[in-house]
Amino acid sequence: MAASLVFDIETIPDVRGIRVLNGLPDDLSDEEVAELAFQQRRATNGTDFLPLHLQRVVTISCVFRDAHQFRVFSLSEPECTEGQLIQRFFDGVEKFTPQLISWNGGGFDLPVLHYRGMMHGVTAPRYWDLGDGDYLDSRDFKWNNYISRYHNRHLDLMDQLALYQPRASAPLDDLAKLMGFPGKLGMDGSAVWKGYCEGRIGEIRDYCETDVVNTYLVFLRFQVMRGAMSRDEFVAELAFVRENLAKLGAAHWQRFLDAWPENPAL
Repeated sequence: MAASLVFDIETIPDVRGIRVLNGLPDDLSDEEVAELAFQQRRATNGTDFLPLHLQRVVTISCVFRDAHQFRVFSLSEPECTEGQLIQRFFDGVEKFTPQLISWNGGGFDLPVLHYRGMMHGVTAPRYWDLGDGDYLDSRDFKWNNYISRYHNRHLDLMDQLALYQPRASAPLDDLAKLMGFPGKLGMDGSAVWKGYCEGRIGEIRDYCETDVVNTYLVFLRFQVMRGAMSRDEFVAELAFVRENLAKLGAAHWQRFLDAWPENPAL
């Protein structure tokens, strides 16, 4: 089994960057600075969703699956700075060359990691290899790399299932629940900034981790649909995931398992 790395990020407004770009005084609070940016964005775009380069990464959650293990983990504040957690993510790509799997990773997560990584001096040569690198298998990357939209070293499930048509895309939460999986529990992306201001970084991490496991479960359904996994293999993998989540013992995993029916219909 080739290594797979399913990932998801959570972000907050880059208050320092907003201050720099707008010449704002130091006596404004972070909340006031962010609200000013939201108001500017609403006035010009009708939404308070900030540009990707002004999204500061506070958590990257991952599922790592290979022939030997299923592991859920997070790179998160306060254990890491933004630059450190982005570098550690790309260090994992450097070490294992996994298939990256995401939900809207091509439209959001990876561009954010590109911009923020550049600001912090992050290096990621394996990730950016287009077939001209120093690795022994570098030539293979000319035909299958992480960057090209239609290559599968990065599989953006949302993008591919919608056949690259934005108007055809579906929410991960809806699809997961319709397939019999838990979907989002507790927090959602719109509540991350408020939660961060209230010091609930652990809750943000837990939410991101459950989201990335939902992505992995939807990916397994996709594997069945495209013939890469049999139904028996699918059922066995679900049991393996359940077993590993139960071992973690954390409260958010117990809630996740409680919300997950034993036998989602195929």
